[in-house]
Amino acid sequence: MLGTSSHGFKVNFCKFTNETRCAIEDDSRHSGRRYIAALNGTASGGGYELAIACDEIYLVDDGNSAVSLPEVPLLGVLPGTGGLTRLVDKRKVRRDRADVFSTLAEGLKGKRAKEWGLIDDTFATSKFQEAISARVAQVVELPDGADASVPSPFWERGQGRGPYGASPSPFVPLPERGEKTGIKLNPLEIESTENTREYKNVSLKLHREKRYADLTVRGPQADLPTTPEEIHKLGDAYWPVQAYRELDDALLHLRVNEPETGLVCLRTEGNTNDVLAVDKTLVVHREHWLVREIVDHMARVLRRLDLTSKSFFALIEPGSCFAGSLLELALSSDRTYMLNNPDQRIELATSELNAGALPMSNGLTRLQSRFLAEPDKVDEVLAHGGSYDTEAAEEGGLITFAPDDLDWEDEIRMAIEERTSLSPDALTGMEASLRFAGPETMDTKIYGRLTAWQNWIFQRPNAVGEHGALTNYGKPTQGQFDFKRT
Repeated sequence: MLGTSSHGFKVNFCKFTNETRCAIEDDSRHSGRRYIAALNGTASGGGYELAIACDEIYLVDDGNSAVSLPEVPLLGVLPGTGGLTRLVDKRKVRRDRADVFSTLAEGLKGKRAKEWGLIDDTFATSKFQEAISARVAQVVELPDGADASVPSPFWERGQGRGPYGASPSPFVPLPERGEKTGIKLNPLEIESTENTREYKNVSLKLHREKRYADLTVRGPQADLPTTPEEIHKLGDAYWPVQAYRELDDALLHLRVNEPETGLVCLRTEGNTNDVLAVDKTLVVHREHWLVREIVDHMARVLRRLDLTSKSFFALIEPGSCFAGSLLELALSSDRTYMLNNPDQRIELATSELNAGALPMSNGLTRLQSRFLAEPDKVDEVLAHGGSYDTEAAEEGGLITFAPDDLDWEDEIRMAIEERTSLSPDALTGMEASLRFAGPETMDTKIYGRLTAWQNWIFQRPNAVGEHGALTNYGKPTQGQFDFKRT
């Protein structure tokens, strides 16, 4: 499939599947679910990359089945969804062994794969299903307080997002207080025209001739549920669920279907106090399984925005509601413009959700990433009573520019025109370099290496040229390489 796909599709495919694997690991850490890869046959390439995202890997020992990452020897590209990074960072496979494994197209079978740390164990064909069932039973039937990490040692290996990563929960998060099910996620309702996509809480307007888009998120209505039981009853219509699902869909649409849209102007509409009221409900009930899942989903959508190779400008105007969880949209942006007009109410505000519930891929909050040079500023911002007007937001370092009402339209127009005139390749590299200040984590390594190395390799003649390995895979012809190293 990738051999005949466009360059943009290749990279977006790898990024999306990376996000899926990172979501598995995030879910395992924060929701307590365990993921077990039961390989009753060969797991090659993306199949092994999916397995390596799991907590435990078991391979059938039938004399034929193996695990492998054959992309380098067969396709002339890299394993596209973090396989190399997870080999050495997550499973901590020795570098020389990882080198051999990653250049061995046929991979490694049971005993050697276990010895090298590529799998956790191997079982004979006749005992495979019995052994997997026993391990599953051991995990799901653990009593409260039991250690789910045995026999897998990976909980103790620093998996998570930097020093701020949450400790793993050993428990499967079952519904509480008599609830028998979760909530049903119904298909999103979207009205599309040639230049717009309208959701209930999100609007996307495309200006293709100018290579930018307006993306607006509408805040919640007043008097939303304040108890987990009421939230459960409202289901996927609950604003944090619905709005962030819609935002997620809009971001993916921009990535895959609008490659020439280089800049997204983020706006919000609504009442700041209504956003803060929803955030308060989520904070008060953060230990409830459903609320925890909702907040974790919000965090993953915001990380998808961080990782989207578009420029983002946040525009804060009268009627905006960049508060709490929606303030994260402004903090995620490459620049933030806030109108300075004392005659109008223009504000932003923080909530407890800005203090760590919605971390970036580098393990920091967006406020921590913003104020790396002034870490005490984070506590000052979070402790600030009430909202920030434009002058206070500028003084506090929360915005980039504060044009007055006379200059606003011209300054925003010129900023858009300037940004969309620059090289998209240079901007992608620049933004990926600037957005994740602070500590490196496995996630940031994976995405950084995708942006740099895989993006570059996918354009090289050795992979996709007429005689490239990826182009000729599955054909009677073999790839021919230009052997000069760059």
